[in-house]
Amino acid sequence: MQNLETFLIKAKKQTYANANIKKALSTRNQSKDYEYQDGNYLYHDTYFGTTNFIGEEVVYLDNQIYWAMNYYGKTLDDDYSEEAMDKALRPALMHVGESKNVLPVRGPKEYLNGEYKYTFQTKGDITNFEGVETIYKNNKKIYELKCHGGLIK
Repeated sequence: MQNLETFLIKAKKQTYANANIKKALSTRNQSKDYEYQDGNYLYHDTYFGTTNFIGEEVVYLDNQIYWAMNYYGKTLDDDYSEEAMDKALRPALMHVGESKNVLPVRGPKEYLNGEYKYTFQTKGDITNFEGVETIYKNNKKIYELKCHGGLIK
């Protein structure tokens, strides 16, 4: 599983988390997509929406489905929708894999950026997990995401 976790860290830093990366071609009507490949691993992230969004990340190994994660996130205060993503979410996601005891499926356990605080908690292991991601601004919760996933057989 270490190879999968190492690959996920690379893939996430080369897709949505990295504001300088271009999206891949849309695979479905109104979807936003990212792809990353390294050796025999291929990562694909597709999501819909902006302030309330749903998506799925899939990892293929040797062209066979191997691992996946579903997620649903929402901004709890419309005044901070894009600001929260630009100032808190993407920078936090670039620190994926840096916290012990937190799976490398979103960001670190905690990340501070000025008045923003990002947190992520997981239960389980990379083969079967669930997690909750939050963003606070000045101690007010303005965003939440729930995710779950694991190996696909």
